[in-house]
Amino acid sequence: MSKMKVGIIGCGNISAAYMKNIPNYAHLKLVACADIDVSKAEARAEEFGIAHAYTVEQLLADPQVDIVINLTIPAVHAAVCIQILEAGKHAYVEKPLAVTREEGLQILEVAKRKGLLIGSAPDTFLGGGIQTCVKLIQDGWIGTPIAATAFMMGKGHEHWHPDPEFYYAKGGGPMFDMGPYYLTALVALLGPIRRVTGSTAVSFPERTISSEKKRGQKIQVDTPTHVAGVLDFHNGAIATLVTSFDIMAGTQLPHIEIYGSHGSLSVPNPNNFGGEVLIRKPSSAVYEPIPLSHGYIDNNRGLGVAAMAQALITGDSSAHRANGELAYHVLEAMHGFHDASDSGQHYVMKSSCEKPAAMNPLTVL
Repeated sequence: MSKMKVGIIGCGNISAAYMKNIPNYAHLKLVACADIDVSKAEARAEEFGIAHAYTVEQLLADPQVDIVINLTIPAVHAAVCIQILEAGKHAYVEKPLAVTREEGLQILEVAKRKGLLIGSAPDTFLGGGIQTCVKLIQDGWIGTPIAATAFMMGKGHEHWHPDPEFYYAKGGGPMFDMGPYYLTALVALLGPIRRVTGSTAVSFPERTISSEKKRGQKIQVDTPTHVAGVLDFHNGAIATLVTSFDIMAGTQLPHIEIYGSHGSLSVPNPNNFGGEVLIRKPSSAVYEPIPLSHGYIDNNRGLGVAAMAQALITGDSSAHRANGELAYHVLEAMHGFHDASDSGQHYVMKSSCEKPAAMNPLTVL
Protein backbone atom coordinates (compact mmCIF):
# COMPACT_ATOMS: atom_id res chain seq x y z
CA MET A 1 0.00 0.00 0.00
CA SER A 2 1.31 3.45 -0.92
CA LYS A 3 2.48 5.58 2.00
CA MET A 4 3.37 9.26 2.32
CA LYS A 5 6.47 9.87 4.42
CA VAL A 6 5.88 12.32 7.27
CA GLY A 7 8.14 14.62 9.27
CA ILE A 8 7.15 16.61 12.35
CA ILE A 9 8.50 20.05 13.30
CA GLY A 10 7.92 20.88 16.97
CA CYS A 11 8.46 18.19 19.61
CA GLY A 12 6.52 19.66 22.52
CA ASN A 13 3.67 18.11 24.49
CA ILE A 14 1.18 17.77 21.65
CA SER A 15 3.67 15.93 19.44
CA ALA A 16 3.33 12.71 21.44
CA ALA A 17 -0.25 12.11 20.28
CA TYR A 18 0.71 12.58 16.62
CA MET A 19 3.77 10.38 16.93
CA LYS A 20 1.73 7.63 18.58
CA ASN A 21 -1.08 7.76 16.02
CA ILE A 22 0.64 8.30 12.67
CA PRO A 23 2.02 4.74 12.34
CA ASN A 24 -1.56 3.45 12.70
CA TYR A 25 -2.78 5.17 9.52
CA ALA A 26 -2.55 3.14 6.34
CA HIS A 27 -1.12 5.88 4.11
CA LEU A 28 1.36 7.48 6.55
CA LYS A 29 4.88 6.60 7.64
CA LEU A 30 6.63 8.78 10.25
CA VAL A 31 10.30 9.07 9.28
CA ALA A 32 11.67 12.22 10.95
CA CYS A 33 11.15 14.84 13.64
CA ALA A 34 12.80 18.19 14.31
CA ASP A 35 12.85 20.97 16.89
CA ILE A 36 14.80 24.18 17.41
CA ASP A 37 16.07 22.33 20.50
CA VAL A 38 17.52 19.24 18.84
CA SER A 39 17.69 17.41 22.16
CA LYS A 40 13.87 17.42 22.24
CA ALA A 41 13.78 15.87 18.76
CA GLU A 42 16.32 13.25 19.82
CA ALA A 43 14.29 12.35 22.90
CA ARG A 44 11.08 11.98 20.89
CA ALA A 45 12.86 9.96 18.19
CA GLU A 46 14.11 7.53 20.82
CA GLU A 47 10.72 7.36 22.56
CA PHE A 48 8.74 6.62 19.39
CA GLY A 49 11.31 4.82 17.25
CA ILE A 50 11.61 7.59 14.65
CA ALA A 51 14.51 7.10 12.25
CA HIS A 52 15.81 10.67 12.12
CA ALA A 53 16.06 13.47 14.68
CA TYR A 54 16.88 16.62 12.74
CA THR A 55 17.31 20.34 12.91
CA VAL A 56 14.47 22.11 11.12
CA GLU A 57 16.74 22.84 8.17
CA GLN A 58 17.81 19.18 7.90
CA LEU A 59 14.21 17.96 7.90
CA LEU A 60 13.17 20.41 5.19
CA ALA A 61 16.15 19.35 3.09
CA ASP A 62 15.39 15.62 3.35
CA PRO A 63 14.02 14.52 -0.06
CA GLN A 64 12.19 11.51 1.37
CA VAL A 65 9.81 13.65 3.47
CA ASP A 66 6.52 14.28 1.63
CA ILE A 67 4.32 15.89 4.35
CA VAL A 68 5.47 18.03 7.27
CA ILE A 69 3.29 18.49 10.36
CA ASN A 70 3.88 21.88 11.95
CA LEU A 71 3.44 21.72 15.75
CA THR A 72 5.23 24.96 16.61
CA ILE A 73 3.71 27.78 18.68
CA PRO A 74 0.94 29.80 16.95
CA ALA A 75 3.10 32.91 16.59
CA VAL A 76 5.31 31.12 14.04
CA HIS A 77 2.69 28.86 12.40
CA ALA A 78 2.66 30.97 9.24
CA ALA A 79 6.43 31.37 8.92
CA VAL A 80 7.07 27.65 9.38
CA CYS A 81 4.25 26.63 7.02
CA ILE A 82 5.71 28.88 4.33
CA GLN A 83 9.16 27.34 4.91
CA ILE A 84 7.67 23.88 4.49
CA LEU A 85 5.84 24.79 1.30
CA GLU A 86 8.82 26.62 -0.19
CA ALA A 87 10.84 23.44 0.45
CA GLY A 88 8.40 21.61 -1.83
CA LYS A 89 6.54 19.67 0.84
CA HIS A 90 2.87 19.48 1.76
CA ALA A 91 2.10 21.11 5.11
CA TYR A 92 -0.32 20.37 7.95
CA VAL A 93 -0.42 22.73 10.92
CA GLU A 94 -1.96 22.69 14.38
CA LYS A 95 -4.72 25.25 14.94
CA PRO A 96 -5.00 28.07 14.22
CA LEU A 97 -3.79 28.23 10.62
CA ALA A 98 -2.11 31.56 11.42
CA VAL A 99 -2.46 34.45 13.84
CA THR A 100 -3.52 37.09 11.30
CA ARG A 101 -5.68 36.98 8.20
CA GLU A 102 -2.82 38.38 6.15
CA GLU A 103 -0.57 35.49 7.20
CA GLY A 104 -3.33 32.98 6.47
CA LEU A 105 -3.81 34.32 2.95
CA GLN A 106 -0.07 34.22 2.36
CA ILE A 107 0.04 30.53 3.28
CA LEU A 108 -2.79 29.76 0.84
CA GLU A 109 -1.09 31.76 -1.92
CA VAL A 110 2.24 29.94 -1.50
CA ALA A 111 0.53 26.54 -1.46
CA LYS A 112 -1.35 27.38 -4.65
CA ARG A 113 1.79 28.71 -6.35
CA LYS A 114 3.76 25.60 -5.43
CA GLY A 115 0.95 23.18 -6.30
CA LEU A 116 0.96 21.73 -2.78
CA LEU A 117 -1.66 20.94 -0.17
CA ILE A 118 -2.06 22.82 3.10
CA GLY A 119 -4.07 21.31 5.92
CA SER A 120 -4.87 22.43 9.44
CA ALA A 121 -6.23 21.15 12.71
CA PRO A 122 -8.69 20.69 14.18
CA ASP A 123 -9.54 17.34 12.64
CA THR A 124 -11.86 16.33 15.48
CA PHE A 125 -14.83 16.98 13.17
CA LEU A 126 -13.75 13.87 11.23
CA GLY A 127 -14.34 11.71 14.30
CA GLY A 128 -17.33 9.49 14.93
CA GLY A 129 -19.17 11.99 17.12
CA ILE A 130 -19.53 14.88 14.70
CA GLN A 131 -19.63 12.68 11.59
CA THR A 132 -22.65 10.90 13.07
CA CYS A 133 -24.28 14.33 13.44
CA VAL A 134 -23.36 15.23 9.85
CA LYS A 135 -25.06 12.04 8.66
CA LEU A 136 -28.17 12.63 10.79
CA ILE A 137 -28.62 16.11 9.32
CA GLN A 138 -27.87 14.84 5.81
CA ASP A 139 -30.44 12.05 6.21
CA GLY A 140 -33.14 14.50 7.35
CA TRP A 141 -33.52 13.45 10.98
CA ILE A 142 -34.10 17.04 12.16
CA GLY A 143 -35.43 18.49 8.92
CA THR A 144 -34.03 21.81 7.70
CA PRO A 145 -31.44 23.32 10.09
CA ILE A 146 -32.78 26.64 11.36
CA ALA A 147 -30.52 27.64 14.25
CA ALA A 148 -27.66 26.51 16.47
CA THR A 149 -26.07 27.34 19.80
CA ALA A 150 -22.50 26.64 20.89
CA PHE A 151 -20.79 27.34 24.22
CA MET A 152 -17.22 27.01 25.46
CA MET A 153 -17.35 28.38 29.01
CA GLY A 154 -14.61 28.06 31.60
CA LYS A 155 -12.56 29.90 34.17
CA GLY A 156 -9.28 30.24 32.33
CA HIS A 157 -5.95 28.53 31.89
CA GLU A 158 -4.18 30.20 34.81
CA HIS A 159 -5.95 27.69 37.06
CA TRP A 160 -4.26 24.64 35.50
CA HIS A 161 -1.75 25.43 32.72
CA PRO A 162 1.94 25.65 33.75
CA ASP A 163 2.60 28.52 31.28
CA PRO A 164 -0.74 30.32 30.77
CA GLU A 165 0.55 33.76 29.77
CA PHE A 166 0.04 33.27 26.01
CA TYR A 167 -3.69 32.74 26.44
CA TYR A 168 -4.06 36.36 27.61
CA ALA A 169 -1.78 37.98 25.01
CA LYS A 170 -2.83 39.26 21.58
CA GLY A 171 -3.68 36.27 19.41
CA GLY A 172 -4.86 34.35 22.47
CA GLY A 173 -8.14 34.42 24.36
CA PRO A 174 -10.95 31.87 24.33
CA MET A 175 -11.94 32.48 20.72
CA PHE A 176 -8.51 31.82 19.22
CA ASP A 177 -7.77 29.00 21.67
CA MET A 178 -11.01 27.01 21.42
CA GLY A 179 -12.98 28.75 18.69
CA PRO A 180 -11.41 26.65 15.91
CA TYR A 181 -12.99 23.48 17.31
CA TYR A 182 -16.47 24.99 17.55
CA LEU A 183 -16.43 26.94 14.30
CA THR A 184 -14.97 24.06 12.28
CA ALA A 185 -17.68 21.77 13.65
CA LEU A 186 -20.40 24.31 12.80
CA VAL A 187 -19.12 24.68 9.23
CA ALA A 188 -18.96 20.88 8.88
CA LEU A 189 -22.58 20.69 10.05
CA LEU A 190 -24.09 23.79 8.42
CA GLY A 191 -21.72 24.92 5.67
CA PRO A 192 -19.88 28.24 5.16
CA ILE A 193 -20.55 31.47 7.05
CA ARG A 194 -21.98 34.61 5.38
CA ARG A 195 -21.48 37.21 8.12
CA VAL A 196 -20.86 37.51 11.87
CA THR A 197 -21.33 40.02 14.64
CA GLY A 198 -20.18 39.99 18.21
CA SER A 199 -19.47 41.65 21.53
CA THR A 200 -16.27 41.19 23.50
CA ALA A 201 -15.11 42.02 27.01
CA VAL A 202 -12.12 41.81 29.32
CA SER A 203 -13.83 40.96 32.61
CA PHE A 204 -10.65 40.66 34.67
CA PRO A 205 -7.82 42.94 33.44
CA GLU A 206 -5.34 41.10 35.66
CA ARG A 207 -5.15 37.37 36.38
CA THR A 208 -3.30 35.56 39.17
CA ILE A 209 -1.75 32.22 38.30
CA SER A 210 -2.85 29.49 40.70
CA SER A 211 -1.22 26.56 38.88
CA GLU A 212 2.27 25.30 39.51
CA LYS A 213 5.06 26.32 38.52
CA LYS A 214 4.20 30.04 38.52
CA ARG A 215 1.70 30.21 41.38
CA GLY A 216 1.08 33.79 42.51
CA GLN A 217 2.46 35.51 39.41
CA LYS A 218 0.28 38.15 37.73
CA ILE A 219 -0.84 38.25 34.09
CA GLN A 220 -1.91 41.46 32.38
CA VAL A 221 -4.76 40.64 30.00
CA ASP A 222 -4.33 42.05 26.47
CA THR A 223 -7.12 40.24 24.61
CA PRO A 224 -10.88 39.76 25.11
CA THR A 225 -11.69 36.92 27.47
CA HIS A 226 -15.45 36.79 26.84
CA VAL A 227 -16.65 36.72 23.21
CA ALA A 228 -20.34 36.43 22.33
CA GLY A 229 -21.04 36.09 18.64
CA VAL A 230 -23.84 35.53 16.14
CA LEU A 231 -23.24 33.81 12.81
CA ASP A 232 -25.42 33.90 9.69
CA PHE A 233 -24.74 30.90 7.44
CA HIS A 234 -25.25 30.81 3.69
CA ASN A 235 -27.88 28.07 4.14
CA GLY A 236 -30.01 30.48 6.20
CA ALA A 237 -29.27 29.06 9.66
CA ILE A 238 -28.36 31.47 12.47
CA ALA A 239 -26.03 30.37 15.28
CA THR A 240 -24.97 31.81 18.61
CA LEU A 241 -21.42 31.10 19.81
CA VAL A 242 -20.05 32.13 23.21
CA THR A 243 -16.45 31.46 24.26
CA SER A 244 -15.26 32.59 27.67
CA PHE A 245 -12.47 32.31 30.21
CA ASP A 246 -14.58 34.33 32.69
CA ILE A 247 -17.05 31.72 33.97
CA MET A 248 -15.72 31.07 37.46
CA ALA A 249 -18.43 28.71 38.76
CA GLY A 250 -19.04 26.49 35.74
CA THR A 251 -22.04 26.02 33.45
CA GLN A 252 -24.73 23.51 32.50
CA LEU A 253 -24.94 24.67 28.89
CA PRO A 254 -24.50 22.17 26.01
CA HIS A 255 -21.43 22.19 23.78
CA ILE A 256 -23.39 22.48 20.52
CA GLU A 257 -27.06 22.06 19.63
CA ILE A 258 -28.59 22.22 16.16
CA TYR A 259 -32.30 23.08 15.88
CA GLY A 260 -34.17 21.91 12.79
CA SER A 261 -37.68 22.12 11.40
CA HIS A 262 -38.43 18.57 12.63
CA GLY A 263 -36.18 18.04 15.63
CA SER A 264 -33.15 19.08 17.68
CA LEU A 265 -29.68 17.55 17.74
CA SER A 266 -27.22 17.62 20.65
CA VAL A 267 -23.65 17.50 19.28
CA PRO A 268 -20.77 16.20 21.43
CA ASN A 269 -17.77 18.25 22.54
CA PRO A 270 -16.00 19.33 19.31
CA ASN A 271 -12.65 19.13 21.11
CA ASN A 272 -13.08 15.33 21.11
CA PHE A 273 -13.45 12.75 18.35
CA GLY A 274 -16.26 10.75 19.97
CA GLY A 275 -18.95 11.58 22.52
CA GLU A 276 -22.69 11.12 22.98
CA VAL A 277 -25.12 12.18 20.25
CA LEU A 278 -28.72 12.95 21.26
CA ILE A 279 -31.88 13.61 19.23
CA ARG A 280 -35.17 15.11 20.37
CA LYS A 281 -38.24 14.99 18.15
CA PRO A 282 -41.24 17.36 18.56
CA SER A 283 -43.33 14.45 19.91
CA SER A 284 -40.81 13.59 22.64
CA ALA A 285 -40.29 15.16 26.05
CA VAL A 286 -36.61 14.13 26.23
CA TYR A 287 -33.46 13.83 24.17
CA GLU A 288 -32.69 10.24 23.21
CA PRO A 289 -29.23 8.78 22.48
CA ILE A 290 -28.32 7.75 18.94
CA PRO A 291 -25.62 5.10 18.33
CA LEU A 292 -22.55 6.46 16.55
CA SER A 293 -22.52 5.58 12.86
CA HIS A 294 -18.80 6.27 12.36
CA GLY A 295 -15.54 5.15 13.88
CA TYR A 296 -12.52 7.17 15.06
CA ILE A 297 -13.82 8.04 18.52
CA ASP A 298 -10.57 8.02 20.51
CA ASN A 299 -7.81 10.64 20.53
CA ASN A 300 -7.19 10.23 16.80
CA ARG A 301 -5.06 13.33 16.24
CA GLY A 302 -3.52 13.09 12.80
CA LEU A 303 -6.75 11.93 11.15
CA GLY A 304 -6.70 15.06 9.01
CA VAL A 305 -3.17 14.24 7.85
CA ALA A 306 -4.26 10.72 6.95
CA ALA A 307 -7.14 12.13 4.91
CA MET A 308 -4.70 14.50 3.17
CA ALA A 309 -2.49 11.55 2.27
CA GLN A 310 -5.50 9.66 0.92
CA ALA A 311 -6.31 12.64 -1.30
CA LEU A 312 -2.75 12.78 -2.61
CA ILE A 313 -2.57 9.06 -3.31
CA THR A 314 -6.03 8.59 -4.83
CA GLY A 315 -6.36 11.97 -6.54
CA ASP A 316 -9.73 12.53 -4.80
CA SER A 317 -9.45 16.13 -3.62
CA SER A 318 -12.67 15.87 -1.59
CA ALA A 319 -10.87 13.52 0.82
CA HIS A 320 -8.74 16.46 2.01
CA ARG A 321 -11.37 17.74 4.40
CA ALA A 322 -9.25 19.55 7.02
CA ASN A 323 -7.94 21.86 4.31
CA GLY A 324 -6.48 25.35 4.21
CA GLU A 325 -9.58 27.02 2.81
CA LEU A 326 -11.69 25.71 5.70
CA ALA A 327 -9.03 26.75 8.24
CA TYR A 328 -8.77 30.24 6.74
CA HIS A 329 -12.57 30.65 6.73
CA VAL A 330 -12.57 29.84 10.45
CA LEU A 331 -9.65 32.21 11.10
CA GLU A 332 -11.47 35.05 9.33
CA ALA A 333 -14.66 34.43 11.32
CA MET A 334 -12.74 34.56 14.63
CA HIS A 335 -11.29 37.93 13.70
CA GLY A 336 -14.72 38.98 12.46
CA PHE A 337 -16.26 38.68 15.94
CA HIS A 338 -13.61 41.00 17.36
CA ASP A 339 -13.88 43.41 14.42
CA ALA A 340 -17.67 43.57 14.75
CA SER A 341 -17.43 44.35 18.45
CA ASP A 342 -14.89 47.11 17.82
CA SER A 343 -16.83 48.68 14.94
CA GLY A 344 -20.40 48.13 16.12
CA GLN A 345 -21.28 46.61 12.72
CA HIS A 346 -21.70 43.18 11.18
CA TYR A 347 -18.55 41.74 9.62
CA VAL A 348 -19.27 40.34 6.16
CA MET A 349 -17.08 37.36 5.36
CA LYS A 350 -14.76 37.79 2.41
CA SER A 351 -13.81 34.12 2.18
CA SER A 352 -15.86 30.99 1.72
CA CYS A 353 -15.13 27.28 1.61
CA GLU A 354 -16.72 24.02 0.62
CA LYS A 355 -18.72 22.23 3.29
CA PRO A 356 -16.43 19.26 4.03
CA ALA A 357 -17.60 16.06 2.38
CA ALA A 358 -19.24 13.64 4.79
CA MET A 359 -17.07 10.68 5.76
CA ASN A 360 -18.15 7.23 4.58
CA PRO A 361 -18.82 5.20 7.75
CA LEU A 362 -16.77 2.34 6.25
CA THR A 363 -13.71 4.48 5.45
CA VAL A 364 -10.46 3.34 7.05
CA LEU A 365 -7.65 5.87 6.81
